[in-house]
Formats: sequence, structure tokens, C-alpha cells
Amino acid sequence: MIADKINQKIAEALKAKDETRLSTLRMLSSAFNYEFIAKQHKLSEEEELRVVRKEAKKRKDAIEAFKMAQGKQTTSGTNQDGRIKQEQAELAILSEYLPAQMGDEEIEKLVVGAISQTDASSMGDMGKVIGIVMAKAGGKAEGSKVAELVKKKLSI
Repeated sequence: MIADKINQKIAEALKAKDETRLSTLRMLSSAFNYEFIAKQHKLSEEEELRVVRKEAKKRKDAIEAFKMAQGKQTTSGTNQDGRIKQEQAELAILSEYLPAQMGDEEIEKLVVGAISQTDASSMGDMGKVIGIVMAKAGGKAEGSKVAELVKKKLSI
């Protein structure tokens, strides 16, 4: 289970005095505990992966927000640079616990298959197609990337 591995890695980060890794892993461990309390049962590996994905998405969103804020600033953006680097470092650590992501070609094959399976022909069918692709991808594809490819295929 991921949570057991995280606790082991926290001890290693403590010994190595790796502050970024330590704080990121502690945050992830805390997120697992919150999810455990919410679910009232030991988390399955899929539920743990969902927590890691959620935390990774928070980092991606924060990076985008900091970059947008940095673009709007007229003064020096050194503070934003530091925050962006911190979020990127945390995202890299979280990514170690996620399965490898599918390539665009693989996702596109799934999209084409799902479109033919559902006889989708308009943007109104987008939700059905995305649902099928995400189920087949098994967490190895980002929803935003799938949605973008489905939109492109259905608008042709």
C-alpha cells in the first residue's frame, strides 16, 4: 500500500534532512488520514491513488495560478518564482507515487474506440465518451487531456 511506503519514506527523508520531501510526504500522509476518517475504513490502493492524484492536481493548479499572477505583476516576481519552484518540487515528489501516464497516441486510440462504441456524433455525447475513456484508462490519463482530445474528435 502507498501509505505504508510513505511512512517509510518519511523516516528516510528525516534522516537525509530533505525538508521538501519530508513536508510533502507528511502532507500526503495527512491527506490519507483525512480520507481514512471520511471513509471510515482502511483505504484501498485505488482510493490512495485518488488521494495522490488530488494532491498532485492541487499542485498543478497552484503552479498555473502562480504563473498567471506572475504575468500580471509589474514588479519583480521573485517571490512567485520561489513558490512555483516549491510547487513543482512537491509535484515531482507526488508523481513518484502515481502510475505512468498514457501517451497522447494511446489516449487517442481509446477516444476513437469510445466514440465508435457510443456512436457519438456531437458535443452532447462528450460526457459519455469521456466516461468510457477514463474507465478504460484506469487513472493513467488526465481528465483534461482526455476532454481536450474528445472535444477535438467530436468537433471534426
